[in-house]
Amino acid sequence: MTLDIITHDLLDGVAHGFFTRVGGASSGVFDGLNCGFGSSDQHDIVAINRARVAGAMDVESTSLMGVHQIHSADVVTVTQASADKPKADALVTATKGIALSVLTADCQPVLFADREAGVIGAAHAGWQGALNGVLDATIDAMVDLGANRAAIVAVIGPSISQKAYEVGPEFAERFIDEDHANARFFANGTGEKMQFDLPAFGLARLRDAGIKDAAWTRHCTYSDPARFYSYRRSCHVKEADYGRLIAAIRL
Repeated sequence: MTLDIITHDLLDGVAHGFFTRVGGASSGVFDGLNCGFGSSDQHDIVAINRARVAGAMDVESTSLMGVHQIHSADVVTVTQASADKPKADALVTATKGIALSVLTADCQPVLFADREAGVIGAAHAGWQGALNGVLDATIDAMVDLGANRAAIVAVIGPSISQKAYEVGPEFAERFIDEDHANARFFANGTGEKMQFDLPAFGLARLRDAGIKDAAWTRHCTYSDPARFYSYRRSCHVKEADYGRLIAAIRL
């Protein structure tokens, strides 16, 4: 089956894609393109899926780089292909022929590029990482590699949307205690519950960090089970595990 790859005009001229679950070899609850070795899916099947992604990005599987994601603000600078997966939540590079990737299943996958400088980045930004500054740190790491902050563009891929992201009052308080302006990312839900707008928060953090051209693809992972995996949806329907979507970018 043909892969279903979402791209965005802001990243035109740079090889990139937010891959949906369509076109993979996995079955059962992972049906489709599960790219997460951290899932309980068969290792060999995940390797096949990742090889398909590498092929779509026109790199060898060994050049599809990722990290061991831990919901941090840590960024790795990649200079060559390696089997190592350090604990971090973002990667940057100025090396051609390397595809940077992150895995998500409701969190934000964010792809960055400064075409003129030849510097790219990829970040996994759930609520913890975004609040703790992983997007800001990714931009700083790109600048350290020679990127011009004003020239960096960023795109947030498929993520959980506000209508599907119900949280408790203590969750909202954590954000509002950090900055009272963060109240604008919450809407009233049922009872004491609130609805959190993660992509809007991500876009605000990007713009506050000096990124003028930033966008969300406006795909909700929770609301479209045919195209996307969703951790929260898997919990609600009591599935034993869930697949991981992949986003990738290459110079």
